[in-house]
Amino acid sequence: MSYYDKHVFFCVNQREPGEGCCNDFESARLRNYVKDKVKALDISGEANNIRINSAGCLGRCDDGPVLVVYPEGTWYTYVDESDLDEIIEEHLKNGRIVERLKI
Repeated sequence: MSYYDKHVFFCVNQREPGEGCCNDFESARLRNYVKDKVKALDISGEANNIRINSAGCLGRCDDGPVLVVYPEGTWYTYVDESDLDEIIEEHLKNGRIVERLKI
């Protein structure tokens, strides 16, 4: 059994200029946005233990930017805060996969 109910990894890899990578899409800033929002919404606790982490290259550069939610192993791409708000509300808070953002 996983220690966390939901463990979210954001690719924040930065490659050399000209090589595509998730951080070209501000993934580090958006990871911080999600971490702060989960905390502000107070949706992570004993009943729903959520952890937001940074990761190096997750190997899905062509789909980027990407994040993955475990233990389900659900991969998402996103464009902006509104996409991430939907993932927070639907997947992290209510356990429903956001099909339109799923890779």
